[in-house]
Amino acid sequence: MTFFDESRLDDEVILAAADVRLRALAESGARVRRAALAERETGRLDGSPRAVVAAGPDSRLLRAVLEPTCPVPFVAWANAGLPGWVGALDLVVVLAPGGEDPQTASAVAEAVRRGAHVLVATRAGSLVAQHAVGRDTTLLEVDTHDQLALAVLALNVLGAYGLGPVTEPEDVAVALDDVAIACSPGRELTVNPAKELAIAHADTTPLVWGGSVPVARAARRIAESLRRATGRTALAGSADQLIPLLERAPLRDVFADPFDGEGAEVRPSLVVLDEPDPEPIVLDDRRRLLEIADARGVRVDIVSLPEAAASRTSLAHYAALVLQGAYVAEYLGLGLVEG
Repeated sequence: MTFFDESRLDDEVILAAADVRLRALAESGARVRRAALAERETGRLDGSPRAVVAAGPDSRLLRAVLEPTCPVPFVAWANAGLPGWVGALDLVVVLAPGGEDPQTASAVAEAVRRGAHVLVATRAGSLVAQHAVGRDTTLLEVDTHDQLALAVLALNVLGAYGLGPVTEPEDVAVALDDVAIACSPGRELTVNPAKELAIAHADTTPLVWGGSVPVARAARRIAESLRRATGRTALAGSADQLIPLLERAPLRDVFADPFDGEGAEVRPSLVVLDEPDPEPIVLDDRRRLLEIADARGVRVDIVSLPEAAASRTSLAHYAALVLQGAYVAEYLGLGLVEG
């Protein structure tokens, strides 16, 4: 049987054993800064392309940031290869942290062969970099496997091309630093938002919700982190997807023995990701979720960010939410023990 021991989250020995993973989270801002200094071999982009095609696993993040303001059609292509219509009038964007995936290298080579403009962020000398050589290729050579750092770098270049909002890597890095300080393992339970959330949702099935497109994507990334760290169920979805799960939650039995976990049903909990200046439809969905959760006696936590992080751009806000969720997942994993 697995149970959660919150004392482990302030245990120096336990935290020291997880130092490598926690340090990797703390260095997120530094990786964004280093990636922003990437050497680049810059191809020409004369005028606006007919369309922008983002290929690869983080293509939907690029779309979430760029689509509202991109002056040309934007396609997030998570499938193998490229759409059949891509050609010399289009811009293909590829993020390849490891750079050794043959399928990604093949897609890049195909884009070059068709004469498309290509923007690739990958490791120097990698298989993908070798296939990206071309007159109209912008190659961003990085030394990190951090997908977010590559996305920030690519968005910075796309903003300079006039295809999206101006992205300042330093804004994202500072927001990540703020979260790393607030959620540091050295901060005790009572003043550490990530540890508090880990304790609050240790014995539940978290349902993670974000309203706007980038915040909803952050919710999915957080749910993935929770599942990976704990091996337990954690779900993210739209309000319409989560409301039926809340409505089926059993009403809390006030006479139940809280220490008798044997055979007890794991209840859902609701994790709402806050965001600045939400649109009316987002506020309406949030209201519906909170009302149903309250009616069923489901625990609710509103995840807000340190003030400095929350006041920055939508990309910085997304990155900070994902990092805070990663800290929560790490602390949940550390607190779980077999008994």
